[in-house]
Amino acid sequence: MRRGEVIAIGSELLLGGRPDTNSLFLTEALAAVGVEVRFKSVVGDDEADIMAAIRTASRRAEVVVLTGGLGPTGDDLTRQAAARVTGRPLRRRAEAVEGMRQRLAAWGRTPSVAQMRQGLIPSGAEVIANPVGSAPGFCLTWNRCFLVALPGVPAEARGMFMAGVVPRLAAERATRRLPLIERRLLHTFGVAESDIEQRIKNRIPVKSGVRLGLQASPLGVTVSLTASGERGTLRGENKGARLLDRVLKDVQTRLGSCVYAEGSETMEQVVGRLLASRGLTLAVAESCTGGLIGHRLTQVPGSSAYLDRVVVCYSDQAKTELLDVPAELLLRYGAVSEEVARAMASGIRARSQASIGVSVTGIAGPGGGTAHKPVGLVFVALDADFSQGPKRRRNRTRLAQEFRFHGDRDTIKLRASQATMDVLRRCLIS
Repeated sequence: MRRGEVIAIGSELLLGGRPDTNSLFLTEALAAVGVEVRFKSVVGDDEADIMAAIRTASRRAEVVVLTGGLGPTGDDLTRQAAARVTGRPLRRRAEAVEGMRQRLAAWGRTPSVAQMRQGLIPSGAEVIANPVGSAPGFCLTWNRCFLVALPGVPAEARGMFMAGVVPRLAAERATRRLPLIERRLLHTFGVAESDIEQRIKNRIPVKSGVRLGLQASPLGVTVSLTASGERGTLRGENKGARLLDRVLKDVQTRLGSCVYAEGSETMEQVVGRLLASRGLTLAVAESCTGGLIGHRLTQVPGSSAYLDRVVVCYSDQAKTELLDVPAELLLRYGAVSEEVARAMASGIRARSQASIGVSVTGIAGPGGGTAHKPVGLVFVALDADFSQGPKRRRNRTRLAQEFRFHGDRDTIKLRASQATMDVLRRCLIS
């Protein structure tokens, strides 16, 4: 199995101005062609530091991917650092310059003097065309290491890597008959990471080569199962896949309904698929999440087929005016209460005539909490009339659930949005 390393370049990644998202994509894409990323690092815009990072990576990885530092400004130093550390002087490459000219021409622009620097490529390197932006990338073999340099813009890095690098790595894997890395993902919500581990840690066959990974986030706990096929044979690769599928099925059975998705599917995609398959419509009333649920649902193409409306009713007055929540109910129980959550769900369903109304109300913090109602207290409610869908079943379902979340304001809002959709999901599969 080939070892890989990803190096993200840019001082903004160290100073908190921008997160490194390229390494997440690259790790998955490299695994698909038999390269296991064992190291990831972030380096600022300093030529000596970039050179040091490349040297270190080349000693411990067969495939090293750099992202960032290929732009036209003075702090874009990846080209210079790669040229110096590999002993490959920069040369202006006609194909790099022409690709850049064509891309800028399509935008109605001509290359500036600074942009022309992007046409400088280490001698002997292969130019990687940029199908999205103007900065070309490059790849070369040095010190028994395959070195790839890509722009830092995620869409550009992704497009260039998939079109210009993956075919080469896949061909090399086939030629050298290297094992293929197989990976399976299960996404869960509502169960703590430690509890997940206790349920499944004994379900991984001893000495099977299957590795278990757990990653907790505000969206739940992701369970990863990783293995590789035997070296060099398609039969071995299928064996690894079959073993993983067997383990996956066993783990999924042990975890039960807390598993909401497999692979890359998101909660909003799952909810959308379930609603669409049943011909049901949805209306959402949001308070503490401020429209986050609506945003996530509408990120799914085709969501207009099942999402009727989303109402953000932040104040008590809005809850009364937009959802007919009785003022006396708000006065007696407060906006963050099971009673008000139920009234919000019933109100949005009645106003919209949708099959299902869901609501969420809570305290996202950092202030506003009390001993009786602390920060992180969230109520989710659902009011459904399933007789409206083509696949009719019982007439009416009403329910409410209390949650206690922790974290900062953004984390609580994200967890509350996930919890609301999970309540809906569980209702749809029950």
